[in-house]
Amino acid sequence: MANTADQSTRIGLIGPGIMGEPMGLNLIRAGFPLTVYARRPEATETLSRAGAGTASTPAELAARVDVLITMVSDTPDVEAVLLGEQGVITGGKPGLRVIDMSTISPVATREMAQQLAEKGIRMLDAPVSGGDVGAKNATLTIMAGGKVEDFDFALPVFQAMGKTITLIGDHGAGQVVKACNNLIIAQTVIAVSEAFEMAKAAGVDLNRAREALMGGFAGSKVMEIHAKRMIDDNYTPGFKARLHNKDLQIVARTLEAFDLNLPGSRLAIGYMQKLVDQGDGEIDSAALARIVQQTVHLR
Repeated sequence: MANTADQSTRIGLIGPGIMGEPMGLNLIRAGFPLTVYARRPEATETLSRAGAGTASTPAELAARVDVLITMVSDTPDVEAVLLGEQGVITGGKPGLRVIDMSTISPVATREMAQQLAEKGIRMLDAPVSGGDVGAKNATLTIMAGGKVEDFDFALPVFQAMGKTITLIGDHGAGQVVKACNNLIIAQTVIAVSEAFEMAKAAGVDLNRAREALMGGFAGSKVMEIHAKRMIDDNYTPGFKARLHNKDLQIVARTLEAFDLNLPGSRLAIGYMQKLVDQGDGEIDSAALARIVQQTVHLR
């Protein structure tokens, strides 16, 4: 096989959902032969119509491809498709490269990479940021962890799906940085929400405040997109609160694993859990502003 992936590289995809399906379509458009597996066969229909083959189990898929991408919901889901009965580990041949693009625990990622390595299967963790829009437009930010030679081989595959592609470090490093990404977003949403509460209390127009803040160091994607959601009280989801909450629970477990006490992080984790617990898990996670509004007034 070539030192880098090319159009002869057979790619497998597990998890053709909201993110995985457009990622798969972009791989097909880039010329890669694609085979997919999903627990629900109907989930493969769009990719099948675009020319992808299908497999009946993760093990069968692993036996048929050179690179296997997983894009599923959570740590247990990745463990099941990689290490479970009829999992990738039972069908993959030595030299298979597994790229997990899900957002999961970095600690579990390192353990899975080690178990796969014992069978001669190489792994990269490569979680993404950019949402379904980035997946459709092939502009995802990809944060990779693993060996340099595996990253170099996979780079053309990543370039078919993303724009900003960075090898962070060894196994799990990509997942750590993705956890950092989601933690920063949550804390920034809270900071913007609190700033807006102060501005409102002082009688300041929030639209003009946002316009001014966008031009300075406070400017950010959160200020651009989520602050507008706050002003309009419109939380049609881009990133659902329940999914952001899942990611912040990964942060919580990572803090425990490394015995870290980060008060701002704990606040964000608690606020997001409260948002979900009050029944707002299906709206955008920028609705953290509602939790701030519930707690901000001293009297």
